[in-house]
Amino acid sequence: MKDGAPRVHRGWWYTTLQFTRDVTQSRMLTWWPDVLQVGYTRTMLAVLLLRPQPRRIGIIGLGGGSQAKFCHRHLPDADIEAFESHAGVLGLRETFRIPANGGRFQARLGDGAAMLRQRRGAYDLLLVDAYEPEGISPAVSTQAFYHDCREALAEGGAMAINLYATDARRHLVRLRRAFDGRALALEEPRMSNRIAFAWQPGGEPADPREALMRLPRAARWQLAARFLRLARARQDWRPRER
Repeated sequence: MKDGAPRVHRGWWYTTLQFTRDVTQSRMLTWWPDVLQVGYTRTMLAVLLLRPQPRRIGIIGLGGGSQAKFCHRHLPDADIEAFESHAGVLGLRETFRIPANGGRFQARLGDGAAMLRQRRGAYDLLLVDAYEPEGISPAVSTQAFYHDCREALAEGGAMAINLYATDARRHLVRLRRAFDGRALALEEPRMSNRIAFAWQPGGEPADPREALMRLPRAARWQLAARFLRLARARQDWRPRER
């Protein structure tokens, strides 16, 4: 999201972030800002099934901060570092009720894909949702980027990436190459998103019910159905040739 000015629409129920009228980049419940209102964001946070109770979380593409706010509220033991490449978007952090920098939360202006190369083994969990007005950022679409993602994860770490309006199969092939086959994707019902997951060796997915019980009640109802979907997909997963 480098070019063009972000637009904010404030309504009674929703506050939205857009670059064009056709695509909503982020949507927040105006009176309940920490809720994952858009379905694909809940699917992305199902990655907590693959890496429960992370201590260090990296986010590339802050946007309206939906996932950052969820993690900040419901994972109190986690340190969170988010990167946003568009100064105009980062400047809207108060509008979208994104926490101020300090303590365990940092939102930084910069190229997250480039900064990832300096974060070897830094994260237990990595969330990638980096879009420009024209679509997914080229910086997070290369084979080298996915290799950097793997290197940025600690042992047993996992990542999720939003693939919207792009060749999801091509991304999944690159993920499998980077993670030695350990990757899968879920389609988001009634949306044009696919969410891809990849993980490092050293950890096994938790039982979905046990993983849910580790979360506060306010988080469980948002993630329960997604945990079950990912658990079934992970159970059916088999290593594939890279």
